[in-house]
This record gives sequence, C-alpha cells and structure tokens, in this order.
Amino acid sequence: MTLDHVGLNVADLDAMSEWYCAALKLDVEFEFALDAAAVGCDFRGAMLRSPDGWRLELLSRPGSRPGLQAASPVEAALTRGFGHIALDVPDVDAAYDALTAAGAGDRMSPRPSPEPGVRMAYVADPEGNLVELLDRTTAGSPS
Repeated sequence: MTLDHVGLNVADLDAMSEWYCAALKLDVEFEFALDAAAVGCDFRGAMLRSPDGWRLELLSRPGSRPGLQAASPVEAALTRGFGHIALDVPDVDAAYDALTAAGAGDRMSPRPSPEPGVRMAYVADPEGNLVELLDRTTAGSPS
C-alpha cells in the first residue's frame, strides 16, 4: 500500500493552486468541478503533482469555514484530525527560507527534530495550513 495524495480544503482554489505550484514546484495534473445539480453545491478541485510523483489535492466549496489555524505544531496537536502535511527536503533551511520568501508564515524555525539526525521546520501556507519540512538525509549518519 502506498499513499496516493493528501486532500486540503481551501477557500481560494485558484490562488492556492498558484501558490503551491510556484512555492513547491508542482504542476496542475487536472482540475475538476462536480455537477452542482448532482451534489447540491458548487464544488471544485485541482490535483497538483510533484516531479517526484506525490500529489496534493486542493478542494474548494463556497461557504466553507476556516478550521484549525494553529500558531505552532504543538498547538495543532490540541485538535484531533490531520494537522499538517510533511515534505522531505534536502535542505530544511533553504526550503524554509524559500517558502517564507514566497509568502508562507513562520511557525517553527529550522532546528533539530526529536527524531535523531533529522532537521525540521514548520511554515503555514497563505491560508494558515501547516507544512512541515524534514531533512532525513543525515539521519543515521555517523556524527
């Protein structure tokens, strides 16, 4: 079994698709709209794909309300359910700097992870969703 994609509900599908494509170098694999008469509402989405093959599905429905807007991953753990997406990156500091320059909010600056040999950081996308950055390249390497 392998993970296919993560679904993320967003307020502004077009703006968030543009941000994720630019910030994470994703491409729009396909966009869709469900028949409003069949589902009883306007419901659109976009499947974004990385060059490595992982996917992020953005979903949008008018009238949606913001959910968890955590200031840190520790605060996010107070709410059950999905709290963040995590990306393995070759350089946490460079990825953190690039994403904050692209408009992501700082939630936890780069630092050692509780997992030995791993560095981590957290940012929030423009709508406040948490994104964890991990560098596992040195995990298990002799110090």
